Formats: sequence, structure tokens, C-alpha cells
Amino acid sequence: MPQPAQTNPTSQMPCEQAPLHSLIDAAVQDRTTPISRLLRLMSALDADTTANENLRHVLRARIGAPLSV
Repeated sequence: MPQPAQTNPTSQMPCEQAPLHSLIDAAVQDRTTPISRLLRLMSALDADTTANENLRHVLRARIGAPLSV
């Protein structure tokens, strides 16, 4: 028997449907965001030709920030 998530292809994770800038803002503010998630966001940002350059700088700074801060 198929699971409900399998029968409804639009039932993606709710955070994946948010605008990219909102996802990046939330990830930068949350110090527990894994580096893998930050790198996926950077990849999505690089693929977006209309992305704001300031978002790139903020995300790069967060990726390079020490964990103890």
C-alpha cells in the first residue's frame, strides 16, 4: 500500500517551498545548520541567475565562520 507522501508528489518538505532567500536567512541565523545544508543552499544560490550578491556574501561568511562563535 503506498504511503500518503508517495501518492501526493506536491508534498515536498515545507521548507523546500519557501523562497531561497528565506531559506538562506534561516540557515544563517540557526547556528546548528549542518555545513552540508549550507553547501546545498550555496549550490542553489549559484544556480539562480537572479540571486542577490549580498546573499552569497552572507552565506559564504556563515560557511567559513567558526563553530564556537
